[in-house]
Amino acid sequence: MGNQRHEGWRRREFLGGLTLAGAAGLLGVRVNAAAAEPPPETTTIRLNRTTSICTAPKYVAEEFLQDEGFTEVQYVTTPGGRGVARALASGQTHLSITFSAPLIIQLDAGDPVVILAGTHPGCFELYATGQIRSIGDLKGKTVAVPELGSSQHIFLAIMAAYVGVDPNKDITWVTYPRAESIRLLAEGKVDAYMAFPPEPVELRAKKIGYVVVNSMMDRPWSQYFCCMVAANREFVRKHPVAAKRALRALLKATNICALEPERAARRLVDKGLTKDYDAALQTMKEIPYGKWHEYDPEDTLRFYGLRLQEIGMIKSSPQKIIAQGTDWRFLNELKKELKG
Repeated sequence: MGNQRHEGWRRREFLGGLTLAGAAGLLGVRVNAAAAEPPPETTTIRLNRTTSICTAPKYVAEEFLQDEGFTEVQYVTTPGGRGVARALASGQTHLSITFSAPLIIQLDAGDPVVILAGTHPGCFELYATGQIRSIGDLKGKTVAVPELGSSQHIFLAIMAAYVGVDPNKDITWVTYPRAESIRLLAEGKVDAYMAFPPEPVELRAKKIGYVVVNSMMDRPWSQYFCCMVAANREFVRKHPVAAKRALRALLKATNICALEPERAARRLVDKGLTKDYDAALQTMKEIPYGKWHEYDPEDTLRFYGLRLQEIGMIKSSPQKIIAQGTDWRFLNELKKELKG
């Protein structure tokens, strides 16, 4: 997998050339700009809770959210994938971190959700057995996903279409719970499975299948955000100070995941997201969280918007999604602030 190489590349690129003041900002040290802001319009913030640990900044952010004036930080259990966007649209949650493609689908459907920033590329790894060596080899094969419309299904459908495989006709999709999918892959009863953290660590440890695509390292997927920060539109409209403060907390937490993976992994264990500290630590080290301040989130929405439009999952153009479903004002301010 080249994890040591990947980790070294990420840390050198992220830390290279930073001044001491810049590093302090990246690690979440409070700066004058934050202290000068008015308090949040509400002291309650609701984020979603799912089984995926790649969205670790949500949980690491709890202490930073308290520093920002939120006295009640709630984690609401929601389904993954499109369920995250639906929870945001309904107001069940205020902010979340989730895969960009389901957000685009919900924006196309008219849901009152707004994307505020990106957090990291990567996450997904496609595991396969038999003679599958590329996405193109999935033609005529059986792939396990948690459910149709899940993040795993959407991402792999996009990947398949990108190389000329029709995900609606050329792939047989079967739906099973996570543990069952992994068992079937090990037994050779399904040909491939799209793994989502912490599953890749488990699959490697048990020597089940092999990696066909690693979206943290393989182009073009590694060049775009996987997960992004999104919010309920009305929450942002009514509480702009709270929205900016919450986003600041999440981006500080994203920096912690990049620079202090041990601290982030321990937080995941303490919050009950996983019992396996070592697997959590490996995941934190592998995911390139430091890219949030480098990548352009609009590039991600254009890329995935076009792919979703091509396979008929959305009707809106990427430009319409960007115009109606994003708000970068807080991100633009925080990029400067958190660099010290």
